[in-house]
Amino acid sequence: MSVPALSTTTLPLDREPARRSGGRALFTFVRTVRSSRKAVFGLAVLMILVVLALFPGQIAPDSPSAEIFGPGLGPSAAHWFGTTSYGQDIFSQFVWGTRVSLIIAVIAGILATVLSVVIGVSAAYLGGIADGVLSLFTDVFLVIPAFPLVVVIAAYSKNGGTAIIIAVLVATGWSYGARQLRAQALSLRNRDFLVAAQLRGERRLKIIVSEILPTMTSLIVANFLGAAVYSVLAAAGLQFIGIGNVNTESWGTMLYWAQNNEALVSGIPLWAIAPGLGIALLGGAFALLNYAFDEISNPALSPARRKVRRR
Repeated sequence: MSVPALSTTTLPLDREPARRSGGRALFTFVRTVRSSRKAVFGLAVLMILVVLALFPGQIAPDSPSAEIFGPGLGPSAAHWFGTTSYGQDIFSQFVWGTRVSLIIAVIAGILATVLSVVIGVSAAYLGGIADGVLSLFTDVFLVIPAFPLVVVIAAYSKNGGTAIIIAVLVATGWSYGARQLRAQALSLRNRDFLVAAQLRGERRLKIIVSEILPTMTSLIVANFLGAAVYSVLAAAGLQFIGIGNVNTESWGTMLYWAQNNEALVSGIPLWAIAPGLGIALLGGAFALLNYAFDEISNPALSPARRKVRRR
């Protein structure tokens, strides 16, 4: 399994100073989201899931692990999605599982993106031996089959919980983004504003942070969205096959228990359908938001350009 290739476009080289490009990228993103139905829909779905994750007790007051109801009950006003074969409320499990699934996606996505930025940008800007070593390190992780590696690492840390799942996802999900960021940073190395910063005697770290990274904001966020999608799907797959703590309240563990109890043929289909739909919605929300960043990264995709071409 590899990280989904969400965007391979490179950022347009802005002629303005790099320190102003971060603010312009934010303004452009807000404008693009408002003009893109896909991005608006993705953001709306994500916000709904965030609300579920922040206030699960107010939305589903029943304990998701309490076996206090009749087993295998169908949907009703008391149990919107019915109950499991153990007498647990499926709606409560779905709502409480949103938090863990969202935490895994966001934290693993952020950490993988940070690692991609550090390795990819450093390799491009430092050059020489540092570039060779970091690029070799990145290439090794790119050619290693990700899913078997994840299974092996996670299996050795059985019942390690959410932290182990996040760790293995970060370890296997950063290399693709690092390669993209390195390529973009290489295209910026000889830009006038970087040469001017070097002539002023600014340190390398300051140049990277204040001059290079602001021009790559859209690509960095797009890489985060790609890593988040990968984390959602990979974490659910790992939990579905029983890797990690299967007693954790998440959508992946819901699928694990539903499959073990043959929910689809036992008259409890929502036990499996609800978490599957949640995973699809969360992954789809991140993917749809990526369209907005594609339009920033590639001016040919912008709504304004499309309107001009139609005339």
